[in-house]
Amino acid sequence: MDLTRETKVVAGIILLMVPTVQYGGLAILGMLTHGVAGAGGAEAGLNAEQLVLFRAGHAHAGVWLILSLVIQVLLDAVRLPGATKWLARVAAPVGTLALSGGFFGLAFKTEFRFLLYFGALAMFSALVLTAVGLLRNLNSAGTAKTFH
Repeated sequence: MDLTRETKVVAGIILLMVPTVQYGGLAILGMLTHGVAGAGGAEAGLNAEQLVLFRAGHAHAGVWLILSLVIQVLLDAVRLPGATKWLARVAAPVGTLALSGGFFGLAFKTEFRFLLYFGALAMFSALVLTAVGLLRNLNSAGTAKTFH
């Protein structure tokens, strides 16, 4: 598989973000098990609602980072103007950071809820642009052959 330079750069940055999700999972495991497993424990002092928001932020970060990686590869096969392609390319990981950050921030202050909406809108934009770009490129060379 040949990847563009842009895909390699952004995918590399996304992959560097994965260890933060791994550490977050280890920290949440410590909180849930009161220090029996994972890193840390009950000293985080989170109440039940805060812990739920931390778990949601962590889960979304992991899943959306993987989705951001998939989008990067798919963007190499779209037919979109360069600037639009870059918008989709950047919106996916930015949406991931904003949404998961919104969950973490919301655990402490309601003012952080705007990050949830911004993150969701950014990822939505990346998904729609990528989908439209793929659908615009159905008849180009290099597409899979259909079977009769």
